[in-house]
Parts: sequence; C-alpha cells; structure tokens
Amino acid sequence: MTGAKRKRNAVCRNIQAFRFADIKIWCLRRLPILEWMPIYNWKENLIPDTISGMMLAIQQVTQGLAFAILSSVHPVFGLYGSFFPVIIYAIFGMGRHVATGTFALTSLISANAVERLVPSASSNFTTNNNSGVLGLSEFEMQRIGVAAAVSFLGGIIQVAMFMLQLGSATFLLTEPVISAMTTGAATHVVTSQVKYLLGMKISSIFYISVQLEALLLSLLSIVVLVLVKELNEKFQKNIKVVLPVDLLLVIATSIACYYADMEYIYGLEVVGHIPEGLPSPKPPPMNVLPEVVTEAFGVALVGYVASLALAQDSAKKFKYTVDDNQEFLAHGLSNVIPSFFFCIPSAAAMGRTALLYSTGAKTQVACLISCVLILVVIYAIGPMLYWLPMCVLASIIVVGLKGMLIQFRDLKKYWNVDKVDWSIWVSTYIFTICFAANVGLLYGVLCTVVIVIFRFPRAKTLNLKKMKEVEYKCKTEDNCESLKHVNIVSVNNPLVFLNARKFHADLMKIIQKDNMSSQACEDVNKCEQNTLLCSFSSGSCRGEPLQSCHSEQRVLILDCSGLNFFDYTGISVLLQIYMDCKSRHIDVLLAHCKASLIKAMQYGGNLESETPVFFESISSAVNAIQIHRVRLTAGVGDVWRASWMLTAIE
Repeated sequence: MTGAKRKRNAVCRNIQAFRFADIKIWCLRRLPILEWMPIYNWKENLIPDTISGMMLAIQQVTQGLAFAILSSVHPVFGLYGSFFPVIIYAIFGMGRHVATGTFALTSLISANAVERLVPSASSNFTTNNNSGVLGLSEFEMQRIGVAAAVSFLGGIIQVAMFMLQLGSATFLLTEPVISAMTTGAATHVVTSQVKYLLGMKISSIFYISVQLEALLLSLLSIVVLVLVKELNEKFQKNIKVVLPVDLLLVIATSIACYYADMEYIYGLEVVGHIPEGLPSPKPPPMNVLPEVVTEAFGVALVGYVASLALAQDSAKKFKYTVDDNQEFLAHGLSNVIPSFFFCIPSAAAMGRTALLYSTGAKTQVACLISCVLILVVIYAIGPMLYWLPMCVLASIIVVGLKGMLIQFRDLKKYWNVDKVDWSIWVSTYIFTICFAANVGLLYGVLCTVVIVIFRFPRAKTLNLKKMKEVEYKCKTEDNCESLKHVNIVSVNNPLVFLNARKFHADLMKIIQKDNMSSQACEDVNKCEQNTLLCSFSSGSCRGEPLQSCHSEQRVLILDCSGLNFFDYTGISVLLQIYMDCKSRHIDVLLAHCKASLIKAMQYGGNLESETPVFFESISSAVNAIQIHRVRLTAGVGDVWRASWMLTAIE
C-alpha cells in the first residue's frame, strides 16, 4: 500500500511539473515582456530608452490630438489612445522598436462610421446637453462610442485571426495594394482637413466663408513644420536629439491664441475643454456593432499590415524575430481592452517608429516611459491646451502624411516592372478615393486573388535539369554513360488545385519527349535481346547486349525543394504521375522531400516498389540508381558465367 502511494505521488509530481513547464513555455510565448524584461540591461539601455521615451511622448501627444480630430471625436480621446494601447502592446507585442498608438489610416476608417451613425448636423441638439461623463456633451460621447465600437470589433477580428493562425494569410495584401490604399487614404485625410486649414464656415449651400487668419496661420505652420523636419533629417547623424517642432508649435500657437484672444476677436476655432484625468472603464455600445462591421474589418487589416511591416523591419534591423500570429494577438488586445476606456482604433505608425530608431531606443521600455509622460499631460497639462487652434492640428496632420503622399512616385516603378501591378495601384487608388480606405483595400485584395487565379496556372512549374547542373561527380565514364536515361525535373512552385493540372500536363510532355528520343534505342535493345536468346540455345552467349538493356531503364527524379506547400489535389496529381510512369516502365524518385509530403503521399496511395522512392537529395537518388544498376549487371554476369560452364561441361 505504501509503495502504491509513493508511485501515485510520484506520478502526481511529474504531472504537476509537466503542467508547470507547459504554462511557463506558454507564458514566455504569449507574453514576450517576460522574456526580455528579466534580462534588461538597466545600466546601458535605461538612458537611451529614457531619451527616446521623452521624444516619443511629445509626438504621441501631438499626433493623438490630431488623429482624434481626424477620427471625428474630441481631441482628449486621442490622448487616451496614446496611453492604453501602448501599455498593452508592450506586454504582448514582439516588436521592441514599434511605437503603437493612434494611427492616421485607422482613424480615417473609424471616422466613416462616426460620421455615418452620428452626423455633425445633430450637434445643434446635443452640444449643450452635458452627459455627466468627463464633462463632455452627449453628442461627443455618442461619437466616441461609435469609434470605440469600431476599435472593439476590429480587435476581436484580429484576435480571431490569431486563433485561426492567419498571420501568413496577409500575403494577399501586396505592396501595390497597400501603397495605393495608403496614398488614397492620405488624399482623403488632406481633403478632410481643408475646412480646418482654411477656417471654412458654411452658412448655406451658396455661401462659404474662409478665415484669413486661419489660412495664414496654417501656411505658417506648414512652412515651419516642413522646414524644421527637413533640417532634422539632414543633420540627423550630427545631432542626437531632434528638435521637437510639433510640441514647440503647439505651445507657441496656444500662447499666441490665448494672449491675442483669437477665439473671440477673430472667431478662430480652438480645441476647447480638455477633461482632466483618466476615465472609468465602460463597455462600448454593443448595439452598433452590426453597423460597423466593414469599418472594423478595415481597421483590423490595415492596422495589422502596417504594424507588422514595421515590426518585421525593426526585427531585421536589430536581429531578433517576430511571430506574425503573436502580432495579431498583441494588436487585437491593444484595440479590445482600450475600447473600454474610450479609445479610438490603434496601430503602429512609421513616423513614431522611425523616431525610436533615430533616438537610439533599445526596448519597449521607451514606450512605457512615454506613457508616464502622457499621464502627466492628461492630469496636469491637458487643460492648458484649450487655446490650441484647430488649423495648427490640421497642419500637423497634413505634414505628417508627406511620406504617404510621395508614394505617387511608385507608379513609375510599377510601370517599368509589371503593368498589371501598375493597373492594380491605379484602380485601388481610385476606389479608395471614390469610396473609402476599407473599400479600396477590399477591391485591391479581390484584384490580387483574381490575378493569382489567372496567372498561377500559367506559370512555369517545371524545370528540366541536366546531370552537369547537379553537384554530382561520376567516378568513371561508364557510370556517366549509364545515367544518360535519368531525367531530373525541378518543381518550382507550390502544387495546389490552381496549377496541378498544368503540372501534370507539363511533366507528361517531358516524359513523352524523352520517350520518343529513346524509342530507337529501345528497338535496338529488343533486337539484341532476341539475338541473346538465340545465342543461349547455341551455347555462344554474350553478356553485353542484355547488360545494355538493363542499364537503359529510364528514371525520373523530381526535385521537390521548391515544393513549399501542397493540397489534396496536388498530392493526387503526384500519385497519378507515379502510376502513369510505372505503367510506362519509368522509375520515379522524389528528392528533397519534406516529412509532410512523404506522409501525405504514403497515406494517399500505394507506393510499393522494389527500390526506395524518397531521398534526401538528388545525389543520394543518383547513387541509389547506380548501385541498383551495378547489382543488375552483376546478376547478369553470374547468369552468363553459369550458362558458359554448363555448355563447357556438355
């Protein structure tokens, strides 16, 4: 009884240890912060991360205010969107130099839903109606409710894609599609900010007024921003800390607007009241989720693709790895959880990530330090932004989109490389301009799928290799001569339902062509074989003709190194080729096969053969052919010697 208890206790301890090990592996895999934080070098990395965090906080505040306006919600929600998503991504994200937060394209997509469900015309009825939440009107809370619902549903979609392991499915979002969509969205953003840049006031359909003060201030802001940013880029190598022109411009214009009383004297539109402190969590309105599905998909895909590209670029630059599916989880949670704190959709931005590069950031500690400074702004400095002119925020948005707008230069590259990609770019851009960013993205993906369906089956799948192209050396000239009936065919593409039929047809053409070229030789061999049979009966046998017949058995080697993936149709075609060649007395050998391919073929059909079918390399397959033929030759020699001895005895 005691022994049984000890055995049971030992088993329980092993199970507990196994479970603990599994939980530890899962936590390290799904919580990357547990992997890099314990080994964080405080002495070497804290100072550069602190400097980068301070610079990042400045950009996060200005872009948060601007992109909230772009999302058609109150500017304070941009500050929240620069705080909560950053913390979530620092815990779950793998990009150590990726700065997530508010993002122009996701803000623009969510603005479509906000303007559609809570139009500006209703502001006349709700502006003065205080909601009791953050001291804002009911109208503003309705708008942020829609934006938060888009963020919530977009994050749910990203988490679902993580659970379905769809990280690699984004290959359909090609560079021309992303370039055209982002350029079209940037054009949308610029046009949406014209009313703030010009200070336009629409009294009626026939009367539109432009404020000269707003126009001059916008022009001055754009000139200063462009000039200083260009100088920062030019002297980036010589200076360690770039000039925070965005922050300086915000401070300077806010002070000027306050002391000149521009809001009342000139009627200049300002940001207005900024609530102090963080809001209490509240779930987004679930009743609007069915009405924001299209925008949620746009936010999920656009935000993920833009963020993943930045994460992969930083990983390549600083030599670490990024898991595509883990990024789906990180950005999904960065949208779901902050949506309970009135946050607009988030993603990583190129400008902020480039800032981390230039200021020497080492880890996500820089982003966490920026969160501390943003918290100071929310609790102390935020109310001082009341007098910030809206035209200045619009200028910051427009200048920040310069990198997207200059993508028009890509048209020349696409035209010279591939006219089809050029056509996709132009048509996707037009769809984005005419409708919305998510519609343009959907159109671009559908175009890509259609073109793949039409182009993939017509692509060159096979490549006939010669023996000298293979890194294999024959020992003697006789061995090389014996391999003249060995064909090596390289599979260049995946084998799926799209190209399986063409693969089969191309390979049959190669086999038939080789069959025709060797038909004459086979006829000669048949004649020599008949002569040999006659010689046996007369006692004057010779072994060479029969030996030649055996050595000319044809072999087809399929180099499967380029066969990256396959489906059931592809495996069926491979098995059909094997059986067809077997009926033609052709041996089929497969080299460079992955374990999954071998398992699928063995499971899908009967591969019984006297010789092995799967080989690690082409050289090992060629060696096997030679060994097999040497054995056959040796066997024929034994028969010849035995026949000669019998004749001699008689």
